[in-house]
Amino acid sequence: MSAVAWIAVGSLAAWVWLLLGQGFFWRTDQRLPRREAPARWPSVAIVVPARDEADMLPVSLPSLLAQDYPGRAEVFLVDDCSKDGTGDVARALSVRFGGLPVTVVSPGEPGPGWTGKLWAVRHGISLARTREPDYLLLTDADIAHEPDSLRELVAAAESGGFDLVSQMARLRVSSLWERLVVPAFVYFFSQLYPFRWVNRAGARTAAAAGGCVLLRTGAAERARVPESIRQAVIDDVSLARAVQRSGGRIWLGLAERVDSVRPYPRLVDLWRMVSRSAYAQLRHSPALLLGTVLGLALVYLVPPVALVTGLLAGDPVAAWAGGLAWAVMSGTYLPMLGHYRQSLWLAPLLPFTAALYLLMTVDSAVQHYRGRGAAWKGRTYARPEAAPDR
Repeated sequence: MSAVAWIAVGSLAAWVWLLLGQGFFWRTDQRLPRREAPARWPSVAIVVPARDEADMLPVSLPSLLAQDYPGRAEVFLVDDCSKDGTGDVARALSVRFGGLPVTVVSPGEPGPGWTGKLWAVRHGISLARTREPDYLLLTDADIAHEPDSLRELVAAAESGGFDLVSQMARLRVSSLWERLVVPAFVYFFSQLYPFRWVNRAGARTAAAAGGCVLLRTGAAERARVPESIRQAVIDDVSLARAVQRSGGRIWLGLAERVDSVRPYPRLVDLWRMVSRSAYAQLRHSPALLLGTVLGLALVYLVPPVALVTGLLAGDPVAAWAGGLAWAVMSGTYLPMLGHYRQSLWLAPLLPFTAALYLLMTVDSAVQHYRGRGAAWKGRTYARPEAAPDR
């Protein structure tokens, strides 16, 4: 066989393994587990870190204020040195909509060794603990919840005995670039952290989706959250690992009634979202970066290239292996496209989207070595910490 044929067969073998041996990551059936209403509804403190979110809060905050929760719940919004009047907007929305009580605090600039979001979360949790809540709901300022969201999260945690329940919010998919990139973002995340592996008892894989995390207060104290992860740029995965390593049980799945309202209409917006933390995920390791680039190329780029090359060069093995690998790849992407209610004809374009992610990852490394690190909303972490392994 030709060299192209051998590489194509290797790609096909990789896809057979991913299809059957990577926790069925491509399936989208990991939703909130079976749950029943508890005899007593525990108290919940909702902590919302917010930096320059005046545009998002009118859409997201009223959804929290309107939570139909039978127990005691209140909102603690932490204004992280915003310059757009985020705190004032939150106070005005609280007066206008009523509902759950809201406390707005401004802790000032992050202390040494802290990322901005976790510094805000720290102050929110510290204030919330004065009310002695049973649970903490950590949710971002761009996340909108259906009225029963909190009730369903708590019921799932209580029924399943989970210390952490997290849902991957359904991200916005309106623009062309959002349709191409956003479903793939969740697809790649679930490939890296298969939800089934995260959710099984005694699991070694740990992950969470930072936009919606329900956490038992006791589990947060045992895991020393957020102090133990204060430098983490990928704070959701770090949080899940800290809870798991302290003996907590975690659960992660796709959300149906929790949505991100933040728009990413242009490619540059999506590029910035991915590249700011991609190299941190690789622990700033050149070796892991090289392996990732080669792996992405083998798994996602080789199949269409081998198919076209095989057809043009009269190499049936290369064409057959490349075409079959591309077909398997596209088939595994269909459930995620269905979850996002997108055209299934986008599935064959996954190699193109993967090439974009490859370039975003390389750009993340380039920005890191230029000293720009994880830049977000006016802050730059030149050498941020990745999700810790210890």
